[in-house]
Amino acid sequence: MVTPLVKHKIIKKRTLRFRRYQSDRKVTVKESWRKPRGIDGRHRRKFKGLPPHPNVGYGSNKKTRHMLPNGFLKFVVHNIADLDLLMMHNRKYCAEIAHNVATQNRKAIVERAAQLNVCVINKAARLRSEEDE
Repeated sequence: MVTPLVKHKIIKKRTLRFRRYQSDRKVTVKESWRKPRGIDGRHRRKFKGLPPHPNVGYGSNKKTRHMLPNGFLKFVVHNIADLDLLMMHNRKYCAEIAHNVATQNRKAIVERAAQLNVCVINKAARLRSEEDE
């Protein structure tokens, strides 16, 4: 099993999602965040007692940004040639096989990843056991 070279503790400043203002009151207003743009809007003017806006202060630490819980950064692989790029970086990046790769090619990629000692995070996807066949 490959382990990351350095494993930093991932700290999120906020785990709650920013919800759109008045999405709890109106059915037509969905929960996904939209910036309030009304000319007299209390939320845009940031009055006291209203929900917070997303801003740069909620950003992640640069060292842990885009890092998966296993300590690796994700690299999407479409073929074996893409996997060879990770040969010297197998302690920093892990491979994720793209969703549109066929089962036969997936098996080949997983075998090559085992030879190169590269972690594949979705190696069990779309692989049937020999009993089913």
